[in-house]
Amino acid sequence: MHIAALRAPAPSSMPLPAGARRHGAMLQRLHEAPRADAGRPPARHTIAVLQVHQIVQGARRLGCDIEALLRRAAISPALLQSPSARVTQGQFAALMRSLRRVTRDEFWGLLSRPVAPGVFAQACRALIHCATLEDALRAGLHQYRLHLDDFVPRLQQRGSQATLLLLPRAPATPCRLYAESTFAFQAYGVANWLVAQRIPLAAVDLAAPAPGPAAAPARLTDTERVFNTQVRYGQPHTALHFDASWLRLPVVQDASSLQAFLNDTPRNLLTRYRDDSCLAERIRRHLRCHLDGELPSLEQMAEALRLTPQTLRRRLRDEGRGYQSIKDSLRRDAAIGFLEHTDLPLQQVALRVGFSEPSAFHRAFKKWTGVAPGEYRQRQMMGCAA
Repeated sequence: MHIAALRAPAPSSMPLPAGARRHGAMLQRLHEAPRADAGRPPARHTIAVLQVHQIVQGARRLGCDIEALLRRAAISPALLQSPSARVTQGQFAALMRSLRRVTRDEFWGLLSRPVAPGVFAQACRALIHCATLEDALRAGLHQYRLHLDDFVPRLQQRGSQATLLLLPRAPATPCRLYAESTFAFQAYGVANWLVAQRIPLAAVDLAAPAPGPAAAPARLTDTERVFNTQVRYGQPHTALHFDASWLRLPVVQDASSLQAFLNDTPRNLLTRYRDDSCLAERIRRHLRCHLDGELPSLEQMAEALRLTPQTLRRRLRDEGRGYQSIKDSLRRDAAIGFLEHTDLPLQQVALRVGFSEPSAFHRAFKKWTGVAPGEYRQRQMMGCAA
């Protein structure tokens, strides 16, 4: 559903009450086209620091200098002491590249046998010559079975449902479980790229246990946002379930698009073919243009969307989101972008993300990330300078 423009009221000589004027102005701003702002870092989704802890497990086991790896990715090691901290997509992608170079392993030391750098690119070069997505997935999984000892990836089809299934062959260590989650995520990203569209998933099963209470809101939101479906933790097998009709789609990529894809990997796996059509993402995208002012209430957003507040709440609940959480995460991600990429004073950062009082911004930011904004910036600067 698009945000439809409201019909302008007929001119009237009777002055409107102040509250009505503010309400009308808010709705007018909601219907305006998004404004370009060269001075505003894009409020891209950030990544929970829990993912940083997990991705360095293998390198830590191998005795690598974790702090040096983090600094190469412009991540302050001090941020790992804050369970609610976040890192940017660019930082996380840089960390993945650094880990790959240091460990000489495409799975960063997480598995019992390294997967040599180049296997991913080699597999992709073979996949673009396949006729259909099914042919490509089967060829790619067969190739990876030659390099993996800890789990076996297979494609199964039962009736109208297809499943990418990872069968374990080694003890369920945290390293292996994270490697399985990573393999499923990367396979899904490559599948989307091969057919140049996002494949909707019916469900995702992860063998990894559900995150602890302290980290649950951040990780659960991140994981479900990436897959845009229900995620079931602690399952016997890691698996992606989707409609088998997608397997018949033709592979549309070729050698020229492959090179561009490989040049931008792994960053494009984090962002390419993301689902911007869901209601929560459309609301976030629109709110992003109005961060420096008062964000609309749920009732005002519902009116702009031609929905009742009850319907808006229900549809967001079906997506596993809440309206306030959308606003909070947007402000948090925008604030992190300003703190990391600009030298704006904290008071200006507060204003840019919609806080008229710096003290309110400090309290909110500490609630979101576990540290005050000044400390967050200082940790980041210290980490990058070291």
